[in-house]
Amino acid sequence: MKPLVRIVRGAAALWPYYLAIFLTAVAGAVLTLISPFIIREATNTIVDAVSGSSTGALRTVLWLAVALFAADAARGIVANIGGYFGDVMVARLRQVLSTRYFAKLLALPQGYYDNQVTGTIIARLDRSIMNITQFLQSFSNNFFSMILQIVAVLVITAFYYWPLTILLLILFPLYFWLTALTSKRWQKFEKVKNEHIDVANGRFSEVIGQVKVTKSFVAETRELASFAHHYRGIVDTTKPQSNWWHSMDTARQLAMAAAFFGIHCVIFWRTLSGDFTLGDMVMLMQLVTMSKQPVTMLSWIVDTGQRAIAGSADYYKVMEEDLEPTANASLVKAIEASDEPTLDLDTAEPLDVTPGAPVFDFQHVGFEYEEGKPVVTDITFTAPEGHKVALVGESGGGKSTLVNLLLGLYRPNSGSMHILGHDVRDLTAAEIRASVGVVFQEPFLFSGTIRENIAYGKPGATEEEILEVAKRANAHDFIMAFPEGYDTIIGERGLKLSGGQKQRVSVARAMLKDAPILVLDEATSALDTKSERVVQAGLDELMKDRTTLIIAHRLSTIADVDTIITLDHGRVVEIGTPAELAASGGIYAQLLALTQSSAKEDRERLKRYGFIEPGSEDDE
Repeated sequence: MKPLVRIVRGAAALWPYYLAIFLTAVAGAVLTLISPFIIREATNTIVDAVSGSSTGALRTVLWLAVALFAADAARGIVANIGGYFGDVMVARLRQVLSTRYFAKLLALPQGYYDNQVTGTIIARLDRSIMNITQFLQSFSNNFFSMILQIVAVLVITAFYYWPLTILLLILFPLYFWLTALTSKRWQKFEKVKNEHIDVANGRFSEVIGQVKVTKSFVAETRELASFAHHYRGIVDTTKPQSNWWHSMDTARQLAMAAAFFGIHCVIFWRTLSGDFTLGDMVMLMQLVTMSKQPVTMLSWIVDTGQRAIAGSADYYKVMEEDLEPTANASLVKAIEASDEPTLDLDTAEPLDVTPGAPVFDFQHVGFEYEEGKPVVTDITFTAPEGHKVALVGESGGGKSTLVNLLLGLYRPNSGSMHILGHDVRDLTAAEIRASVGVVFQEPFLFSGTIRENIAYGKPGATEEEILEVAKRANAHDFIMAFPEGYDTIIGERGLKLSGGQKQRVSVARAMLKDAPILVLDEATSALDTKSERVVQAGLDELMKDRTTLIIAHRLSTIADVDTIITLDHGRVVEIGTPAELAASGGIYAQLLALTQSSAKEDRERLKRYGFIEPGSEDDE
């Protein structure tokens, strides 16, 4: 129960709902307990009337019937009021838990996602929080009233005949003991099932998100078979789990039946001996029957509680991950909030340029994703204001890692790195990223309108600002060709746009952000030649008056940069202007020579460096 107590305690701001649920539970329990006493009086009145020892019985029993109706009606009203507060509390709790989970994910370092499947993260949110809130809903709507009922029944039976209370008291610890024997083994089965669910649903999300790839490789049945395999595993695990649960539940039911057998025998015996009136017997039978319902319902609550405990383990595993060292303060506040957080929606401003300092400066920088496996080592280079710097190197040589460092997605393990004259160790992630604009190879657009995507980095942008950057990015004309113009819904990941259109929208987005540093990560490599020329014109406009780091896929596109840096196995081997390196006889000069060759092995080497040259089989 500790994880569940932790969840409720973490949402302490919901205490008015907890209190309302408790008060309605008390009222409901009292109204439920009134009915047996009314029925007792009615039974005794009728018995006395039949025996001729009472007059005016009809009026009495009619008023008792009215009282019984009033108690039942009031109980129904109170139960629904409590149910309303329980439902709202659970919805608010789901809001709190989901918001915290999302805030936590947004505040985790990039390294966390390197070992995660996006679909599994999403599946875990749905499964974990659903199990938790389902339990708390049933708990809040039933548990308090059940406990109060049980306590009241024990007190009343003790007043009439204390051995009845002893028999009832024996039942409860016995039932809880048998339940505890069930729980530990049951949760082991549930953990296996949850692993199957997370993997299956994670893969499901991936496949549906990239269904064109799945279809193009005729992998539909293979993916379905894998999905079905995991759900078959859930069925195979459910069989022994359910067998164990119901075997133990049978033992619990038999124990309860034996206890109630003793209770019924005592009540009948005491009635026959004259210690109880017939009304007393009816009342006590109703009371002990009331105690039977909470005990049987306890089995179901324990079942949902175990699911919630198993689900909360996955939830808290994520919540206990270490945050990004300089995570956004609003995200940290949201993670710690016990209610809906008040978020500061202001976006971070780019850093001021330190006069005379390089715009970005790497000094003996080293980095490794996994301990003992360096990706880049002793990287040293600088970029003065307005310069264009191109990175050249084989795939896996460290180019993307340097981009990730510049974007603040990771921090160097060794050496020093400065941005706009500021040591990155003294900067927050938001300050770094606000100072860097980026155009990726994949545009990464969001569902919504074209307008919303262009303004993603500057939500408060004016219409004039959006139109201006769209025109500069060569996107305005194709946008206006849509019937809805800038309000066109582009679908998930911009699926309604062509590759070139998506990239031009992403260029406009980077322009509007207006960061002093620009990163172009193979921004046109996925485009055909015609689209590339249009997008490249937008990129040329974007690079004006900015310091740019470029990973290019054509040697021709970096011929006019200020500095080329060639990397080999994570180390800098050449730094210089295109003219200097072309005459040096080094890697860059060799690559230039390869562009004139039609030999297959030469084209393969160009590919290893990420280059596609005009006239090659990849230039389409």
